[in-house]
Amino acid sequence: MCTIVSREELVLTAASMYYLQDIKMEAIASRLHMSRSTVSRMLKDARASGLVSITLRHAPSRAPEIAQRISDHFGVEAYVVPVSDSASTQERLDQVATATARKVADWFDSDMLLGIAWGTTLSAVAQHLPVKSTRGSMIVQLNGSANNRTSGSEHAGHLLSRFGEAFDARVQEFPVPAFFDYASTRQAMWRERSIARVLDMQRRADIALFSIGAVGGQVPSHVYSAGYLEPADIRVLEAEGVVGDVCTVFLRADGTYEDLRLNERATGPTPAELSHVPRRVCAVAGDSKVIPLHAALRAGAITHLILDEQTAQGLGARLGGSTSTGVDG
Repeated sequence: MCTIVSREELVLTAASMYYLQDIKMEAIASRLHMSRSTVSRMLKDARASGLVSITLRHAPSRAPEIAQRISDHFGVEAYVVPVSDSASTQERLDQVATATARKVADWFDSDMLLGIAWGTTLSAVAQHLPVKSTRGSMIVQLNGSANNRTSGSEHAGHLLSRFGEAFDARVQEFPVPAFFDYASTRQAMWRERSIARVLDMQRRADIALFSIGAVGGQVPSHVYSAGYLEPADIRVLEAEGVVGDVCTVFLRADGTYEDLRLNERATGPTPAELSHVPRRVCAVAGDSKVIPLHAALRAGAITHLILDEQTAQGLGARLGGSTSTGVDG
């Protein structure tokens, strides 16, 4: 009997030291004059006997409620990723990128065509892609990447390659600048057969994957931070009320874009052109993205939205008390 009591006391002592005092197993073993493996067995016995009960308490989250509200309001499928209030912008981006990578891997399959835009968020998504072998699939670049300082091919090319490797798919680059110097140059290039072939692939995409560009923020959008726009371009955008972009096509807060001068030189698909793609997936994280995201939703550019909880709350705050369905005007 004494032996049984003595072991129970030892188990209780080891469990108290490990779970309540946060003492490591090696230190417990040294204090109790036993091996580490014996301590490990005692802790296992403590859990099995019910002496120690481990429970997980989920932090309160409004993610499902906010997702439903966004879905109802804009007529999109919204996926809100729960994050803690203390999460940094980079942590929020990583969580959204991970969720997006898994969703895209679920949706993308053999004999499908995936169009991707380049940028900070898509680069993060590429780092989290699971490996999924497909057959006869293709990855196509949605917007040009060169500017007057760099070809942009390293950034966009690495991104395309990562998606191609993950899905065992062929890749097609879009060998044009992000913005032409003259609208007439773009019009001429669009008539070239080599460019027209890529444009046709973009139109036939089953999935388009992109993010939202914003001028400011702790994680600056690549188009604004990597020399794609001249100071004069920024001044024009500010004068015309631009809040951000989708695939380097600029938008006002109300979702309009058709009469913006810089868009005449942009090489990405407009929201109207994107509308031909059945599944248009937008991944967003960051407070600076809320206003341009609202604009993109108003423009009808998105069918599937993946965003972190804090960004979703910011978007929800802009909707006020409205519970209407369909695209917000």
